[in-house]
Amino acid sequence: MADRTPPLAVDELTDLVEAGEIDTVVLAFTDMQGRLQGKRFAARFFLDEVLDHGTEGCNYLLAVDVDLNTVDGYRMSSWERGYGDFAMHGDAATLRRTPWEPGTALLVADLAWHDGSPVVASPRQILRGQLDRLAEHGWTAYVGTELEFMVFKDTYEDAWARGYRELNPANQYNVDYSVLGTGRVEPLLRRIRNEMAAAGMTVESAKGECNLGQHEIAFRYDEALTTCDQHSVYKTGAKAIAAQEGMALTFMAKFDEREGNSCHIHLSLRDEAGHPVLADDKNDLGMSALMRHFLAGQLAALRDFTLLYAPNINSYKRFRPGSFAPTAVAWGPDNRTCALRVIGHGPSHRFENRLPGGDVNPYLAVAAMVAAGLYGVEHKLELPEACTGNAYTGDAQHVPTTLREAADLWAASPIARAAFGEEVVEHYLNMARVELDAYDSAVTDWERYRSFERM
Repeated sequence: MADRTPPLAVDELTDLVEAGEIDTVVLAFTDMQGRLQGKRFAARFFLDEVLDHGTEGCNYLLAVDVDLNTVDGYRMSSWERGYGDFAMHGDAATLRRTPWEPGTALLVADLAWHDGSPVVASPRQILRGQLDRLAEHGWTAYVGTELEFMVFKDTYEDAWARGYRELNPANQYNVDYSVLGTGRVEPLLRRIRNEMAAAGMTVESAKGECNLGQHEIAFRYDEALTTCDQHSVYKTGAKAIAAQEGMALTFMAKFDEREGNSCHIHLSLRDEAGHPVLADDKNDLGMSALMRHFLAGQLAALRDFTLLYAPNINSYKRFRPGSFAPTAVAWGPDNRTCALRVIGHGPSHRFENRLPGGDVNPYLAVAAMVAAGLYGVEHKLELPEACTGNAYTGDAQHVPTTLREAADLWAASPIARAAFGEEVVEHYLNMARVELDAYDSAVTDWERYRSFERM
């Protein structure tokens, strides 16, 4: 992996601390659910004690449900093992200011056990493992994530108190590409864009989307690990900025019966000299032989790896015909009805995975895409014919329609076990079991409305 230039160098941080401009440093990692978890340190103490040596955190943070409840079934952390600590070691290449929190900087951490061995079920470590496999071939992955969200003119506290019912969307109609519609919430979007840029990210654009109050802010692609780090920081920062503005935004995959929040992920490869290796203008559709194998691997592993693309019960509500979320395990050139869309020209030739929603953990999804591609390359899989029509009405295999189906495919997948290892497979299978158990025991509003009087 190439050396990465941090948005904020350690020497710069030291100077800012000495000048009194930075007084707090956050050290955090991304958990299974894609959330930043960690600690806030007094900046001087961080420089003196934590920067070089790291800190500790309870290892239950990778073995809990969404509500941080302890649950059974995780090998790495349990009551029987005493819920001890793991170590959090900051990656200096991720150091940045977070302008939405005055006087604050943030550093993303890797996790290790006290003997120095990595916590292999950590999402960032899982991605590192797949990127190391790519590096053995002399390739580097470049990734861009397109993350959609819905904005409401309600505070998070009000939304909670009302059970997330009767919220007020920031737009009352479809504002897809509408300059007028995005102008309605431009003060919020502008703050997010500018403060992410000040945090060291390259912001490209903002646009409206189909659902009410739905928007997307796009960032320039980068090396895979950098993009995933930025994705996690952006997601946390955007929520914080919305809260400060007296608003709320959600990245959940499917808030209502209209279009859901997607997170389309674009991926390309370069060799050690920085040359693109998926493109070849002399071949069909501009794809190199390597790209055909890599894309064939995506198709072969897509159903097995859907658990990493769609990790929650709610994720599967997106997959409806005509929703711009895929239902078919198919690929096509610039075809938005397919799970995999091939786009770009020349050096920008790449593919887009349209399966993930806004609730995806980027490290896990990108790791799955890399692992699937390597499976196709190493087995020299042949790419089937492209879908040039409506994939919703075609005869391709169907994307899993429930978390239960995806978990069963993941559990039985020899591709997953070969790529990620037994510990990772079992860890994320248990995560799915925990979510399914919680959902199966819940009584929903839908059931009450249908059954209270009429059943």
